[in-house]
Amino acid sequence: MDLRQTEEFFRTRQPKPMDAAGSFAVLVPLVRDGDGLSLLYEVRAHTMRRQPGEICFPGGKVEGTESPEECALRENWEELAIPASAVHVMGPLDFIAHRSGRTIYPILGLVEREALEHMVLNPGEVDETFLVPLAHLWDQVPVEYTYPLVPRPEEDFPYGKLGIPRNYPWANGRETVLSYFWEDRVIWGLTGRITRNLITLLKGRGGGEMPV
Repeated sequence: MDLRQTEEFFRTRQPKPMDAAGSFAVLVPLVRDGDGLSLLYEVRAHTMRRQPGEICFPGGKVEGTESPEECALRENWEELAIPASAVHVMGPLDFIAHRSGRTIYPILGLVEREALEHMVLNPGEVDETFLVPLAHLWDQVPVEYTYPLVPRPEEDFPYGKLGIPRNYPWANGRETVLSYFWEDRVIWGLTGRITRNLITLLKGRGGGEMPV
């Protein structure tokens, strides 16, 4: 490969988070419900090994060569039996490069209201679903909790071999947990962050006016 081909390779490739351990996608389902728009959330099945009973959006791991959009629509079908034909994809939100090494791609989609009437929940993944009016989230300031992330190398970390002093000042990090409240439910974690990102983008795009 000569330099011209090399340049073309780098010019046309789509950058991704370095050393990402895996890519995941979620559908962020908007529904026109009654007088306005609502967001559709899931409650994960209590029998699941990871994060049982937590609130989330439909989604999962990107498989093979599928795009995040294709993944989000597939997972939405597998979890809620909402066909892709009933979802108008509006576009991607900001992605999350998580400290676990995962990259999460949220895809915003407008779901036909009639499709909710024919939902069939996958009992192995979803216990229930619920709608939250966008107007409620729009006016709510999420509660934020922050905790430190402190590097703690193991005792056998090869300081000498790497030429790193044992008192090296490793940079600390922090994690912020966002929480929205709706009736007796708490929308938090990555789902809370995605919710805030959506509202922030909508407010910036619409000059502060809520879409209808």
